[in-house]
Amino acid sequence: MLDCGLDLNSALHFLPLPLVSSKRLSGLPTWVPRDSSEAMQLDGELKECDSRVFVDSSIELLPPQTNIFDISTVDTILLSNHSCMLALPFITEETGFKGLVYATEPTLQIGRLYMEELVNYLERTPKSQRENKWKQIVQLLPAPLNTALRPLEWRKVYSLKAINASLGKVRTVGFNQKIDICGALTVMAISSGYSLGSCNWIIDSGFERIAYVSASSTLTTHPRPMDQVALRNADLLILTALTQTPTANPDSMLGEFCMAVAATLRAGGSVLVPCHPSGLLYDLFECLSVHLDNIGLNLIPLFFFSPVAETSLAYSNIFAEWLSSGKQSKVYIPEEPFPHANLIKNARLKHFSSLHADGFTNEFRQPCVVFCGHPSLRFGNVVHFLELWGNQSNHSIVFVEPDFPYLEALAPYQPLAMKVVHCPIDTSLSFTQANKLIRDLKPAHLLVPDVYLHPPKSAPLRSDLVIQELDPPALGLKSFQIQKLPIKRKLERVYLDPALASRLQPVELGPGLSACTLIGRLDVRDNKYTLKTLEEEEGGTLYSASGMMLPRHCWGAVDVPQFLQLLSQHGLLDVRVEDTPRGVIIHLVFWQ
Repeated sequence: MLDCGLDLNSALHFLPLPLVSSKRLSGLPTWVPRDSSEAMQLDGELKECDSRVFVDSSIELLPPQTNIFDISTVDTILLSNHSCMLALPFITEETGFKGLVYATEPTLQIGRLYMEELVNYLERTPKSQRENKWKQIVQLLPAPLNTALRPLEWRKVYSLKAINASLGKVRTVGFNQKIDICGALTVMAISSGYSLGSCNWIIDSGFERIAYVSASSTLTTHPRPMDQVALRNADLLILTALTQTPTANPDSMLGEFCMAVAATLRAGGSVLVPCHPSGLLYDLFECLSVHLDNIGLNLIPLFFFSPVAETSLAYSNIFAEWLSSGKQSKVYIPEEPFPHANLIKNARLKHFSSLHADGFTNEFRQPCVVFCGHPSLRFGNVVHFLELWGNQSNHSIVFVEPDFPYLEALAPYQPLAMKVVHCPIDTSLSFTQANKLIRDLKPAHLLVPDVYLHPPKSAPLRSDLVIQELDPPALGLKSFQIQKLPIKRKLERVYLDPALASRLQPVELGPGLSACTLIGRLDVRDNKYTLKTLEEEEGGTLYSASGMMLPRHCWGAVDVPQFLQLLSQHGLLDVRVEDTPRGVIIHLVFWQ
């Protein structure tokens, strides 16, 4: 199984969960379907805000579908990066899964941070249990709630106990380390360049190779660069997780982000940046602090709020071997690989686990830049700041995470007086980079999500935002579709048991080339094939008095007269037969 991501977009259909009671949210009018023939009482489950309907209950998430196939039959799960593993507790703890999970050490630890932050945010703002009657009349609800993806399968978030149990099943691997999978395959993680410890996977049967490319980046950022050499000439290339913002250049967006922040600060306002607790955040700290220094705003404080803030900032400096060469070189000076370490020492960057943390009240001052979660704007400290600053036009909210449509995220806060700036920064492969990568890697076959073969809905005329035509054509994979792959296992590797090998008598056929016939017993165990010694009572007379295997022909005993007759029929008349103790030698004479 390749990755197990959690769909958090279902959270956008719920009202935000404020840390303290919000008069605005609690005062929203209840929505009741007008076209319902039944006087169904929804018990206030739905609220209306700015002509849009939201669910007023505990937030639910959409885990992967587990009823398509029997998860208990899965032997291995390969994780590519921290964002592709958030559904792991649902899989390992609730489906009968008995296999192993493989990930790099940074993926495991940063993934743990993401899970713990998610659970912390949702558990500290609980809501009364609802019956979710709205799900029974979802077709009667206004858009976009009536088109929500599989609401009957939405689940409440897992617990910290489930996280620990799930991650206890994960085995860590290093880059280029080969791992045996049930004796049938070997897998190897190679750097994808997307985030700390993120990887692509090479799946090798010994004769066929499949390359799985998930979120990858060829840009120069803080992770170790993408390893492209190991991906070349695969029999099948599975390419996924291309950029979510195909029309936005990440370098340009980063520049716009810095300028937007600076413009608000110069006007005396503060800036709110919804973000995840790792990954892009490290680059934002670095670029923004340098930009503010250059324009004379070096006294502006930066605040980072997250239940895992301290751990995240510490991990970024611990995982030195997973960083780019430029960052690694600083470790051996010795110097901190990321500038945010110095920002913390100089009290320029202050981090807190929550708004109630010790010291926050004394340290907080404005104007400032606040980094906090969650990017969906439905839970976390960001809800409090939006409620606090939302009606003040001198403040700004800057969206940098590409995971959620920013207008949908802002919907329950309307009308909003804050300035809104959209600078999505996605360092994943663009379509131009992906097409170049495919040409360089030269895979025999390519499998991609079907949406990559058509221009995006946001830019239907941009024919450059697709995977280009190939020979053979790329295969498109759709939801709920079983795709037969054009790769078939044709050969198996057979090992020769040393006991059998010691009984063989090879005959030299030429310089450096010897051959012999053999008879043995094929033993198959754990998908490994071994040819072992066959006892004589099973196969007749096999060995000489000295215990060596007697030579024989694979096709049985040769009828010499019949063989000579066949040779003469093909024009080979000059033949001499020589009898030897080891058998008959037939000499053929060719005349020029």
